Amino acid sequence: MTLSLDDAAVLRSGDPSLPLVVLLHGYGSDERDLFALRSRLPEQFSYAAVRAPLTPPFPQGGWSWYPIEGLASRDPAAVTAAAEALLAWLPEEAVGLVGFSQGGAVSLQAMRLAPERFDFVVNLSGYWAGGSLPGDAALAEAPVPVFWGRGADDAVVPAEAVTLTTLELPPHSALAGRVYPGLGHAVSDEELADLAAFLRRQA
Repeated sequence: MTLSLDDAAVLRSGDPSLPLVVLLHGYGSDERDLFALRSRLPEQFSYAAVRAPLTPPFPQGGWSWYPIEGLASRDPAAVTAAAEALLAWLPEEAVGLVGFSQGGAVSLQAMRLAPERFDFVVNLSGYWAGGSLPGDAALAEAPVPVFWGRGADDAVVPAEAVTLTTLELPPHSALAGRVYPGLGHAVSDEELADLAAFLRRQA
């Protein structure tokens, strides 16, 4: 199945002449979620929050980037399909990505498909989806800056996915990261401050 993003559902903020940061929400949420955080992020960027293309099964509301059947069921091919839809929507110039949970996984997968399209990637409570993708070798030679933040008490992302991400991100990115004690599958004020600092370094 070919996925596509709805441009009419995109929320935008900031001077369009500034470098663009694209915000990707998590499972069961929508474009308003991360867009609400833009006042906490640097003014050196413009921001666009996109809506995922799929609707989760009832009774779950919101939108999803790929199907999930149980915490352990995350098909790398489905993550890749979502990343391809994102790449088809993105402008031609390089951008930054900030993704939470599913949005973080899709952000990393898009980077692995076309590393030249991204100035940096932020993975909040997401993970490396596995498999082999066309950009992996290029990332090993010219890594993209990545910030990876996650909660120490996150019970949503399986331990196996965290382990794989821990193994694969260092050789494929210029990695900055932090684990937040006491934080679950969420974003804290402390993590937002670290995110803003990371973005300022990329400006």
